[in-house]
Parts: sequence; C-alpha cells; structure tokens
Amino acid sequence: MNTYNLVVLDMAGTTVADGGLVERAFASAAGRLGVEPGSAEHATMLDYVRATMGESKISVFRHLFGDEAKARTANTAFEEAYGTLVDGGLIAPIPGAREAIEQLKAQGRTVVLSTGFARVTQDAILEALGWQDLVPLTLCPADAGGRGRPYPDMVLSAFLRTGAVDSVRDIAVAGDTSYDMLSGVRSGAGIVAGVLTGAHGNEALAEAGATHVLASVAELPDLISELEAGK
Repeated sequence: MNTYNLVVLDMAGTTVADGGLVERAFASAAGRLGVEPGSAEHATMLDYVRATMGESKISVFRHLFGDEAKARTANTAFEEAYGTLVDGGLIAPIPGAREAIEQLKAQGRTVVLSTGFARVTQDAILEALGWQDLVPLTLCPADAGGRGRPYPDMVLSAFLRTGAVDSVRDIAVAGDTSYDMLSGVRSGAGIVAGVLTGAHGNEALAEAGATHVLASVAELPDLISELEAGK
C-alpha cells in the first residue's frame, strides 16, 4: 500500500530545463529600471537572484528595489521577458521528468506542479511543453495566498486542495533549490528530495534540510517505492 500519495514537484530546474532564462529575464527587468548590465549594481543584484532561486519573484524584486511600485514594474518586465523566451522554444522537460510524473501517477499518487513564477508564466511553460493536462493541480504563489517559497504555503495548499493524504508526513516534495527544501521541511513533508539538475548543489540542498539528494527527478519514483517497501 502506498504511503506517499501526494507528490509536490517544483518546475524550473526540477522538471523543466530553462537554460538560464531566469537570469536573462532578470537582466531585462533590471534594465527597465535603469540598472545597467555589467555594472557593479547589476552584478550584486544578480548574485542575490541566484542565491534566492526558487523564491517568489515578486518577493525577490521587493528586496532588490525596496519599493512596491518598482518591484511590481520589475516583476511585470521579468514575466514578459521570460514568457517571450519560453515562447521562443528555449525550454524543455528535464530528461525523464515526464516519464517520472507518469510513473508516479500510474502508482496511484497525486502529482502537483508548483512554481515561484506568476500564473501567466507558469501557464506559458505548461503550454510550451504540452503539459496542460499532465497533472490535476498546478500552483503558483498567488494560488496559496501570495506567499511563495521558502514558506510552506504551496505544499500545504496542495495538501488541502487535493485531499490525497491524511497527514503532511505522507507528502513527498522535490526541488532543485534551498528554498524548495525549506518549504518542504516547514510543511512537515515526510520526503524532501533535492535534485541536482538546477540551481543549487548537494551541500546547499542538504544544509536546507533535504532528506535525500538525487541526480534528477527521474529517480524519485523508485526512491519513494523503496522507502515504502522499507516501512
């Protein structure tokens, strides 16, 4: 009998390869607010963007610009730039990701895709990949009250909205960033798996509370099955 019947997966870097589009879209957004590429200010901001991969993008811009109006302008520019890049065919599934999702579903598990992007960007990614009907629920920060990672809200929203499991301990979370791990840990998920296909490495994922670190999400179905067999 399955234990981990709810699986919450991050998108960019975990199930979706975007080839560094976040940094390219950030450069466009920063430029709209007068931050020159190649400047010390731009370099400092980019370091922060890299360090906070996985966080809600509007939260990142609030920190960087310290002003709500500027943050919203930057966020809108970011979403527009990212959406244009996505429409240009510059994203692809992480190898084995779709197969892993299909395997998890075949095992009777409910799979939810979550992101720190806005809904318009998430939908653009899903459409570009032909994933609109791949899972029963997709979540962005706005769907969970506005707080993205490292808060646990999206994982807990998946728990509440799907009713797939009776306890948060029966949730499996997977992501490629420290913030994905913090979100999973804070939600109480029983499995918080880091994957090495995105922003952060083994050490950062482990320090943030990963219960397991995998080469990619393709390994997740077998890990869950093995853990269940050992119970």
